[in-house]
Amino acid sequence: MNIVLASSSPRRKELMEMLEVPNLKILPAKGEEIPPEHVSPGELVKALSRAKAGEVAALCEPDDVIIGADTIVWVDGQAYGKPRDEEHAARMLRRLSGDCHEVYTGVTVIRGESCISQFERSLVRFRKLEEDEIQHYIATGEPMDKAGAYGAQGRGALFVEHIEGDFFNVMGLPLCRLGKMLKEQGVNIL
Repeated sequence: MNIVLASSSPRRKELMEMLEVPNLKILPAKGEEIPPEHVSPGELVKALSRAKAGEVAALCEPDDVIIGADTIVWVDGQAYGKPRDEEHAARMLRRLSGDCHEVYTGVTVIRGESCISQFERSLVRFRKLEEDEIQHYIATGEPMDKAGAYGAQGRGALFVEHIEGDFFNVMGLPLCRLGKMLKEQGVNIL
């Protein structure tokens, strides 16, 4: 049995390696993300994580355990995924500046015919950012592959005043929830 992470995220891979997950394989989903319309943010990330896990499960052995995940930043009733370009990243960071936002990560675990999808929500408060800080941060390249255009585990940590909830959720993979889901599927990674 392999545990297969259906993600190209270096952060998710790093978190799984930190846990020393045995028989870990990385097989990123390649399909286009088509978000369902008119659903709550929790249902949105669950649907996207399910699609990723399902795509990769079709390529794996029946006894493999597949993990799919998707993360968004939610503010003003809108989902912020990865920025399209630097100006998009700057707009996101300006909106998050001096305010609170929610981070949602959907996680799906598939083992054989069993499929569990759940989500985690964390609340993040940013300090007020100055325009030159936004431009310097974007110039590092760090925001370009992250939901909401920041990484709380990198230089973006300089902007985060407070996190309520699971820090690992803000990184893109809520480990406590994932551990419980894996246990529910009969997999103990301890």
